[in-house]
Amino acid sequence: MKAKGTTYPTPSPARGEKKPTPSPASGGGLGWGHSTALAGMSPKPAVEISLRRDQAIWLLAAAALTLAAHLPNLPFWITLFCATLLIWRGWLLWHGKAAPSRWVLLPLVLGVAVGIRLDMGQFLGKTPGLAFLASLLCLKLLEIRSMRDIRVVALLCFFLQFGLFFNDQSLPAAALALIALLATLGSQIALADPASSTRERLRIGAVLLTLGLPFMVALFLLFPRAIPPLWGIPADTTAISGLSDSMSPGTISDLILSDDLAFTAEFDGPRPAPGDRYWRGPVLSRFDGRTWRMATRPPGERPTYTPSGRRFDYRIMLEPHQQRWLPALEYPAGPMEGVHFSHDFQTLTQQPVDKRALFAFSSFPDAAVGLDENPMALNLARQLPLQGNPRARALAVQLKAQTPQQTVGRILSWFAEEGFSYTLQPPALEENSIDAFLFETRMGFCEHFAGAFVFLARAAGIPARVVTGYQGGHVNPVNGAISVRQSDAHAWAEVWYAKRGWVRADPVALVAPTRIDHGLEGALERGLPFMLRPQYSWLRQLRYGWEAASTQWNRQVIAFDSKRQRDLMKAFGLNEFSPSKAFGAASIVIALLMAAFYGWAQFSRKDDGLDPLDRAWGRFSTRLAPLGLARAPNEGPLDYGQRLAAACPADADALTSICTRYACLRYRLPPLRAEVDALTLAIDTLGLKTPTR
Repeated sequence: MKAKGTTYPTPSPARGEKKPTPSPASGGGLGWGHSTALAGMSPKPAVEISLRRDQAIWLLAAAALTLAAHLPNLPFWITLFCATLLIWRGWLLWHGKAAPSRWVLLPLVLGVAVGIRLDMGQFLGKTPGLAFLASLLCLKLLEIRSMRDIRVVALLCFFLQFGLFFNDQSLPAAALALIALLATLGSQIALADPASSTRERLRIGAVLLTLGLPFMVALFLLFPRAIPPLWGIPADTTAISGLSDSMSPGTISDLILSDDLAFTAEFDGPRPAPGDRYWRGPVLSRFDGRTWRMATRPPGERPTYTPSGRRFDYRIMLEPHQQRWLPALEYPAGPMEGVHFSHDFQTLTQQPVDKRALFAFSSFPDAAVGLDENPMALNLARQLPLQGNPRARALAVQLKAQTPQQTVGRILSWFAEEGFSYTLQPPALEENSIDAFLFETRMGFCEHFAGAFVFLARAAGIPARVVTGYQGGHVNPVNGAISVRQSDAHAWAEVWYAKRGWVRADPVALVAPTRIDHGLEGALERGLPFMLRPQYSWLRQLRYGWEAASTQWNRQVIAFDSKRQRDLMKAFGLNEFSPSKAFGAASIVIALLMAAFYGWAQFSRKDDGLDPLDRAWGRFSTRLAPLGLARAPNEGPLDYGQRLAAACPADADALTSICTRYACLRYRLPPLRAEVDALTLAIDTLGLKTPTR
């Protein structure tokens, strides 16, 4: 029975052995052959084809899966445009209607190009380029007419699958790209072997992926990473949520609602206790009455302190946050390649972290820092606006004691005894925000407590500043790593004492001690991020497993840089590993792999290159050879059947049926697998009544 959308030439007998080439369909069917290619149009028209419905569905599925992986990075209107085109193509396919003409598609191409330029301000770059290619893929599906167009669709799918890694190199992105790649290979197998089943197409696609795996591994390990890319891609400006270089009431409490991963830390030895997990970030010394900001001084290549005391060796896999600072435990040792140390003990990269990166640290939380602090820095740490918050200034005078240590102790005790509440939803603060928090609302989050404490300390004449970063983190029971999320963002204070340097002071540790020891979920009952709520503990367990796998992916794959590549080559005796040697080694390995696969293919080949239908037909002729009825080389199947019927009248019906069925299957496009199997079974079980000679 003919599948809808397929046109076959009329079966006819052939007198020669040579298999005739089926004449191409002239269009019709599902309407895939009624439009002209938008790009590379030639005066000489391409040969039109007609696809079976299942082949067309495979192409649509490959395109849809490829585009699905890009959804987080595409503008909403591009996503809507592509979805509309895919639905339109599916509707035409289902109803067997012709595709739109080029005069309909050409304005769409121009319109989407203009829209991308107006929306993104440029036409070059990762996001504009991928958005345009995604649109072209869907438009190309609407104008397929030749085999060349189908291959263009497949190539667009392949490139978009590769382009996914321009924006996202995570394990989920790799999994989505792999699924889309398998679907694209399946669509090409459906074209090459229309009679194959869905299971067979997936199996062959998986085999092709497996055969490509050794080449992929060889290129991954050997392709030089020290050279610039072969083409330049202008960087897009992408806003990524995270800590910034300023702080005002509400900035961190808003960030807490995000459950995004900030970084993962793996320790070589014992992990620090929760109370020691202060991951230092931006240090804020300037205050204008409402907002705290960083002070700018050039960093150095080494820290200004001497590491001492307890030591923790660890690695962090940092998510991109478009900032230079690195969240390190207090206080990391140096020097480190590509890392600088600021005067206020921040750890900084030379460029903003715009991609996932691995850093190794050795931190000494008990080190004395700032013993010989610059007088200008101390003066800045005492400064307050000339006016504002008079009640807080008066309170600082009341709490001032004989020594700075006693004054700080009295300020912290005041916070602990005055009934303050730690909450994610504090009331809004207008003018004199410090006064309003200390004497009216007394409800706040970490930025409220840290800012108010530093204000009181400065008003009492003690150098103090705000430190932001992360506190705590959750231990992953699967791999023992500490996952630190945006919901672990925190702000604390530090004060300066003569002969002791800078010392941490965290009023939250007194107001809500469970926040430090047990995380945000230990301090709050309401307003927690979704995954921190007690009723979803089973989801957290699933996430732990996934994050453990992602950590290995990030460490072994994403963080495989030029340094690790050189170290790997040294293990094989290549101490001087240059790009030219890398290309040479890669070429040799690829050549050896190709030779090995070719030899394996030749050795394991079990047939003479015939397809199952011709193989069964050959067995049929061989079986009749003892009767002197072998098929002549120039004899077609129907003529052969007539000769067999005349020579074996007792078996005439069976022999003629086999010959006729073979002719119908061989000379039509394409034979169905079930029909081929049925004919093969009839040949193999044929019982002859005519005795052999």
